[in-house]
Amino acid sequence: MATDTRKVALGVLLLVVSSALILGTGTIDIGIPTVAAGLAALGLAAGALLVGTSEEGRPV
Repeated sequence: MATDTRKVALGVLLLVVSSALILGTGTIDIGIPTVAAGLAALGLAAGALLVGTSEEGRPV
């Protein structure tokens, strides 16, 4: 099974950045703007999609 390393790398990058944005702002007690929270949630979804479809065959 071949894995598309670019999809995995971009997916992991999106997951890390989006998670840091959501979790980082929660620990320092500053409010995250609604637009930024929406973009971070979309980043998490896109990252998970890229990692999930990085291999050949049907994604699960």
